[in-house]
Amino acid sequence: MKLSRRTIVWTVIITLIVVVFGFIYFTFDPSKSGFFPKCLTMQLTGYRCPGCGSQRAIHSLLHGDIAAAWRYNAMLVVALPVMLIYGVGDMMRARWRRFHTVLSSPWLMGGIFMLIIAWWIFRNIFGWYVP
Repeated sequence: MKLSRRTIVWTVIITLIVVVFGFIYFTFDPSKSGFFPKCLTMQLTGYRCPGCGSQRAIHSLLHGDIAAAWRYNAMLVVALPVMLIYGVGDMMRARWRRFHTVLSSPWLMGGIFMLIIAWWIFRNIFGWYVP
């Protein structure tokens, strides 16, 4: 299977972006550095969005501290392997048509959306968040 020039260029660009952001999040602690963005939802409403704590969770994961990452944002820790599966499934959709069809089914997408909403409600009701 020959990859198109466009696919190769986009793969290189995305890889470079991931490496740069990975270096930034590995080097600087979001809880101590002032240049990381703050959650707009939290600032405006006082409620935690599904992504609150993700920057600190990524920093913890890059340092091998899975327990701290789980405390900051458990959904992110669970979602990273799922996002990897979706990325591979999308890149290989020509070869693995059936797998890609399953991944993009409305039922699965709706289920993932409902899990995110449930996480959003759960973490605000029960206060699962490390400031």
